[in-house]
Amino acid sequence: MTDVTQQLPLAIEPPPRAASGLIGWLRANLFSSAFNSILTLLGVAFLAMTIPPFIRWAVVDAVWSAPNSRACAGAGACWAFIHEKFRFILFGTYPYEEQWRPFWAVLIFLALILASCDRRLWGRRLVLLWLAGLAVVGVLMWGEVFGLSYVGTELWSGLPLTLIIAVVGIAFAFPLAILLALGRRSRLPAVRTICVAYIELIRGVPLITVLFMASVMLPLFLPTGVTIDKLLRAQVALILFAAAYLAEVIRGGLQAIPRGQIEAADALGLGYWQRTRLIVLPQALAMVIPPLVNTFIGTFKDTTLVIIIGLFDLLGTINASLNDANWRGTSVEAYVFAAVFYFCFCFFMSRYSYMLEREFNKGRRR
Repeated sequence: MTDVTQQLPLAIEPPPRAASGLIGWLRANLFSSAFNSILTLLGVAFLAMTIPPFIRWAVVDAVWSAPNSRACAGAGACWAFIHEKFRFILFGTYPYEEQWRPFWAVLIFLALILASCDRRLWGRRLVLLWLAGLAVVGVLMWGEVFGLSYVGTELWSGLPLTLIIAVVGIAFAFPLAILLALGRRSRLPAVRTICVAYIELIRGVPLITVLFMASVMLPLFLPTGVTIDKLLRAQVALILFAAAYLAEVIRGGLQAIPRGQIEAADALGLGYWQRTRLIVLPQALAMVIPPLVNTFIGTFKDTTLVIIIGLFDLLGTINASLNDANWRGTSVEAYVFAAVFYFCFCFFMSRYSYMLEREFNKGRRR
């Protein structure tokens, strides 16, 4: 019997559409439908109208050196303002001759942050490294040892102050948040009540209120003649505030752990703290990396609020620089500089967390 398909003429088919390479990516992501194609064309038109003028303003027509803002009139961005005020923006009112000390303190902070990104150092070595690094930073900033002159915290400002408040705040808030999350899930009524009351109280008020309480109200309750450093009060306020939010994020991860994991740990004869440290917490933290880093980023940006209690972080020194009559009208350049700085730090945290999330969640991908 003759096959029917051999007798029928075969239809001529069009060549296959490109499914790989640049053309395939464009088809799949930008031109997969008529609606997506319209959105793509509108997006390209918007970028064509905004990017070239911005580049012309920021680079081509920019003024990089000038005695004052009047010399920049009619031109592009007046980056001469950043060049002139660069050291004040970075180090603020720290004594000019001693600004090499906060410079090295910033480098130590950056080195510690990069070292923390290496998973091979995670553990006691990293804790000891951080303790040693913070001790060196304290010696550099305060002085009064090894022949260094004493500089009080009232003169600390700019980038070092931002890093100290943010990094130290996150470093101490994270373990406190773990204890609060475990306490809120505790079977002991007293412990659970205290943790719930603390978390709900702190989350129910804005950070500005907590800073005001630490800066203005707390000294009123201290005995006569007893004072607490303003930076320390702001640091503790930020730690307590961030810990309450981090605790709820961690509690969400703890609740996501299957009951079977805990029963398996009990079957192995592990105690509560062994089970929590070796089995429960590693899995819980891996599940909540995105919201954890989101809270870290929010805490890092919240450091700008310390200006309301008289501490000048990086944004505070930028605002103070704008008060110079010779550089009036350069606020756009100043805030663009601040935006680039904060974006770089936050984007680094975001990308690193994304890498950790992919690494830890390999076994749960579908």
